[in-house]
Amino acid sequence: MTNPLLQQSELPLFASIKAEHMETAIRLTLEKSREQVEELLESNQEYTWSSLVQPLEELDDQLKRQWSTICHLNAVANSEIIRPAYNACLTMVSEYSAERGQHGGLFQAFDSIAKSDAYGALEQAQRKVIENTLLDFRLSGINLMEEKKQRFKQIKQRLADLSAKFTENLLDATQAWTKEISDEKQLAGLPESALALARETAKSKKLEGFLLTLEMPCYIAVMTYADSQELRREMYEAFVTRASDQGPNAEQWDNTDIINETLTLRHEMSLLLGLKNYAEQSITKKMTTETDQVIEFLHNLSSKSISRGKLDLQELQEFALEHHGIESLQVWDASYYSEKLKQSRYAVSDEDFRPYFPENKVLEGLFAVVHRLYGLKIQERQNVETWHEAVRFFDLYDDAGELRGQFYLDLYARPQKRGGAWMAECRCRTRLRDGSIQLPVAYLTCNLNKPVGDQPALFTHREVQTLFHEFGHGLHHMLTRIDYADVSGINGVAWDAVELPSQIMENWLWEKETLTLISGHYQTGESLPEQMLDKLLAAKNFQSGLGMLRQLELALFDFRLHLEYQNEGGLTVQELLDEVRGQVSLWETPAFNRFQHGFAHIFAGGYAAGYYSYKWAEVLSADAYSRFEEEGIFNQKTGKDFMTCILEQGGSKHPMELFKQFRGGEPSIDALLRHNGISN
Repeated sequence: MTNPLLQQSELPLFASIKAEHMETAIRLTLEKSREQVEELLESNQEYTWSSLVQPLEELDDQLKRQWSTICHLNAVANSEIIRPAYNACLTMVSEYSAERGQHGGLFQAFDSIAKSDAYGALEQAQRKVIENTLLDFRLSGINLMEEKKQRFKQIKQRLADLSAKFTENLLDATQAWTKEISDEKQLAGLPESALALARETAKSKKLEGFLLTLEMPCYIAVMTYADSQELRREMYEAFVTRASDQGPNAEQWDNTDIINETLTLRHEMSLLLGLKNYAEQSITKKMTTETDQVIEFLHNLSSKSISRGKLDLQELQEFALEHHGIESLQVWDASYYSEKLKQSRYAVSDEDFRPYFPENKVLEGLFAVVHRLYGLKIQERQNVETWHEAVRFFDLYDDAGELRGQFYLDLYARPQKRGGAWMAECRCRTRLRDGSIQLPVAYLTCNLNKPVGDQPALFTHREVQTLFHEFGHGLHHMLTRIDYADVSGINGVAWDAVELPSQIMENWLWEKETLTLISGHYQTGESLPEQMLDKLLAAKNFQSGLGMLRQLELALFDFRLHLEYQNEGGLTVQELLDEVRGQVSLWETPAFNRFQHGFAHIFAGGYAAGYYSYKWAEVLSADAYSRFEEEGIFNQKTGKDFMTCILEQGGSKHPMELFKQFRGGEPSIDALLRHNGISN
């Protein structure tokens, strides 16, 4: 039987890929890779870019394409069949990665290129590839004694397994909780869109009435609109205790031991490298250069935000007491009464906008925005194999008609799909040995409301922001002009700068001109009325202080967790989180809350000791967007400059150098505070 993962196809053959293909494909590809690496090393008298690095990049690309396909299927179509196949592949890939990172022959070969006379004649991007590779070798323990090398390798492999298990537990715990409701009165307050979703969910399970789940479209709707405080509390507890020792499924998918072992192993790994802690290890590949710089940045932002946050909370408490008789506001009341206050103050609700943001109009408007900014044209392509019938595929052309990239778009929440939203690499841009260019392909994935009944998918403004954010990542991946895989697109970009292209995209959603482009009532086609536009913009910074403090809470918790970790005698994870909350959170968090057990960004993603990157990059994006505000939000010269200086450059240069090229100087937090309505 032909294995579709081993076929040389332009795009993954999703219709043919089965779980049994995965392990075989990865095993054969790794065997071939090991053999060819040794052949490359043995056949070279003098190592050069063309004799070593170029063929290695092409060899690695084959593995990356297979592995990205398998990882993606595990994330969007997880099942009892795919999961063990993925885990078996993960073990093999982790072992291979650890081997490569400690391959003495390869390290010496790259080191010899860096020290050769020809090194200075290489392109900037080529030199950056070699520089990054040598750093990766050092961070993989290349200089360790053999016994410590083996221990380092064991740690890396174990951490990969723990990360996968954390994700599995979270997904299983999320899907395990449902609540069947027969009486619609129990769902009083929910908008029709949420009721329709709950009805359809019940119907899909062959149940009568309504079925609530912890998938984000349902969870957010209940927490924001359900009149029943008892229901809100029940759902809140189920959500914040997922995969923990608390809540309705206590200890069934408990991530406690995984968290503790992960932190212990990360700390041990850093000590092996001669570093003090994992936070120090993390920033070796970021814009920030000192751990103190990160802590100072976060404390500076929190000190400037705390007074605004206190005012936000005071207004909310006073409103709940005066209008609803609530003397003690609980955390599961926050979204509900915030929405009531917002409606009272601005005469507008998030749900009011949903009919004006149907999927196709939003996409049409998004594509119009990037056309105005960068001259891009986006066309849907039919008859492309996908993993689900709701997935769409698009080609992206520049103003010269050149195909620059392609992307899959998977918008809706569904069972067996990981929560959240992300952009991932299907294929990256690289120049092949025959001189041809492999174009980049992206996976753009969200968990938004799906079409219900005869209605198209209708989004809130917040959901549209999520789409714009991920599309910004996609542009960074697809528009790169760098021809070397390790620094093309988002590859090689410092983690605390990688959010700049995504976060800057959100700014256009607060401009009237953009809102007119992306809105159109799904029944009448009418654009968002001027009065509603004004209300939306007026409410932009509603409770921005509380929102800022929430993000700073997560960033401080993450960074301090890895900065201050001790094997014995230090604060427990829960104690540290409680301490951080005492400093920056204004809410009294219930003792059963186990947020950390679902914090996949740092325990199953790439944000460990790096969650602060969202705020760091938001400073960059706010400052960068100020140039658009100064020169015109659709000024094509400004847009082309951003594309040339940032989007096309990938990881070929230091991000501060690229930022200065676009902005003319270093970033300031002033624009971020101004955009959030927080005085400096």
